Amino acid sequence: MINIKTPHEIGLMRESGRLLYNCMQEVLTHVKPGVTTMQLDRIVEQYLGDAGAVPSFKGYNGFPGSICTSVNDGVVHGIPSERKVLRDGDILSIDMGAILNGWQSDMARTVPVGDITPTEQLLIDVTRESFFAGMREAREGNRLKDISRAIEEVILRNDMGIVRELVGHGIGREMHESPEIPNFTFRGPNPRLDVGMVLAIEPMVTLGGDAVRWMEDGWLVKTADGSAAAHYENTVAITENGPEILTAP
Repeated sequence: MINIKTPHEIGLMRESGRLLYNCMQEVLTHVKPGVTTMQLDRIVEQYLGDAGAVPSFKGYNGFPGSICTSVNDGVVHGIPSERKVLRDGDILSIDMGAILNGWQSDMARTVPVGDITPTEQLLIDVTRESFFAGMREAREGNRLKDISRAIEEVILRNDMGIVRELVGHGIGREMHESPEIPNFTFRGPNPRLDVGMVLAIEPMVTLGGDAVRWMEDGWLVKTADGSAAAHYENTVAITENGPEILTAP
């Protein structure tokens, strides 16, 4: 069942999303060589707490961090650590969520740490481009597969890999709601998109193959071939005027 939000509820999600966007902008200013991923985690927890919100991820199914920090070949769900020191040439994916007044928001960015290669920068750019291609299809009357196809076309056109074992999702009072949103064309249920749906659209792209592996901590997902990965996500509402990014200023 896909939960349809009222305009009032979308307004509350917009407040959550705006706060999360501002929090992301703040934490990104601290990304540089020598910083630990736990330092970034503490910045987010403090920022959201001061605003009367809580990090969605902290305690979710036992996850210990306020954010996910995945480096280089890490795709998603990296646990922040004092032992993980960012180095010049790394690429860092930060995934975070907020709960404000009972409503969730979710977003992710991949950014360079210092100087990175042109190929890694292209990976980051293509991942962002694929998100916006999918987001533009999040319109009343379209089908879920229209979002997935648009994302896939951008990635394949650039000869990059698509993570297929992890997908986007609906979002609302719960972090993960129906429907699942693959970043590739798929078989099976293909619901029509309606005004009031709110979706976390999140392409995950690699410089190599599609396959991933779960690490021993049970959380971190890495590319199976060790290639670099990038992640770009926003919370998007389908409105009468088209798609609206809620995790925005």
